[in-house]
Amino acid sequence: MQFAQPSVQSLLIEMQFNGQRLATGTAFVVDTSLGPHLITNRHNVTGRSQETGQPISNTGGLPNELVVVHNQKGMLGNWVRRTELLEAHGAPRWVEHPTLGASADVVALKLTALDDVELFPHDLSGGEAQIQVGPADPVSVVGFPFGLTAGGSLAIWATGFVASEPNVNFNDFPIFLIDCRSRQGQSGSPVIAYRSGGAVDTGNGTATIFDGPVQRLMGIYSGRVNAESDLGFVWKLSAIQELVGAL
Repeated sequence: MQFAQPSVQSLLIEMQFNGQRLATGTAFVVDTSLGPHLITNRHNVTGRSQETGQPISNTGGLPNELVVVHNQKGMLGNWVRRTELLEAHGAPRWVEHPTLGASADVVALKLTALDDVELFPHDLSGGEAQIQVGPADPVSVVGFPFGLTAGGSLAIWATGFVASEPNVNFNDFPIFLIDCRSRQGQSGSPVIAYRSGGAVDTGNGTATIFDGPVQRLMGIYSGRVNAESDLGFVWKLSAIQELVGAL
């Protein structure tokens, strides 16, 4: 059985308090000098709104553990659940952006529960093909809206368009906007430019021929600008690179 690689690179996560599920979200893995880390939104691990600081769950609960639905080692198409504690010795285990801190909605969490787990990390260099991406170009948010999956624990692809200049910061943060029908549960999803092959625009007026799919990681999705809009925030790849570089 074969899958598009991004379908298994995105991982369903469940935020829990002592085994009680509070919410679901999305995460993905990157390699670091300190071993594999999970990348997701800060509001997923704190359980609090980035804007108001209020609990997100209608229970009022805050998570103390994260259940990650991993790919099973050597058995693609099967999944295993592994639990990561969010605190150690009374302090958060996740790491925030080195300069933006709590204002950046992206964190890294070192993975410890990896028995019988197969990892498919995202490439922080942006991918094997530097696909040219600008306003109105298609990108995909690959995650788990409302905790739904596309069979097993395969991710769902929500595809939209770049809605702001990706090389310009939005509101002075390393963010660009996308226009996409994304919803809760997709917070923490990788945002990728994915092309199935053939002639791909790689910039400087050139196209490169690829005989198979290529992808470029653009950043991490963190929610909509408001409940009435399909415009969403993407924290840029540069923010993830800076976070990982400071570990």
